Amino acid sequence: MTQHLDPTKPPHPNPLPQGEGITRSRFKHPRTNRIGGHGSFKKVLDRGVRSWAGPLGMCIAPRVGSVSDASDAAKSSRLGISIGRPVGNAVRRNRIKRLLRESFRLMQHDWPGGYDVVILVKPHEPKSLAEYQSALTGLVNRCLTKLQSQPPA
Repeated sequence: MTQHLDPTKPPHPNPLPQGEGITRSRFKHPRTNRIGGHGSFKKVLDRGVRSWAGPLGMCIAPRVGSVSDASDAAKSSRLGISIGRPVGNAVRRNRIKRLLRESFRLMQHDWPGGYDVVILVKPHEPKSLAEYQSALTGLVNRCLTKLQSQPPA
């Protein structure tokens, strides 16, 4: 399908990055990189380290997979979001989840791979994407510092 460009419209304010080895696939976050199911969340919450910053909490645990998943587990981290009804109605909860997933998608390559990450959400007004990115960066740094300071199991 060809794309029809209107010469009277200004270019998009945030075009996709070009060149320098940056490809469109770099910023993907497929469903396979999401944590799903009560059992998966429970495993991460039981064996991970936690940190809180305002209404957001994070629990990080090293990703455990089968031998065939070893290369994939080392490359990428999986994300899960735990957000309950007290946060607000479905519209508010889904907006917060979309913003958190987008923040993770854009920053996942700046973080070390091979971890399962669960974001815990307390009631709050939805923030901007930049505010969520800033909060998540601080939480990841704190959790990884705690994880590295723990003695190996």
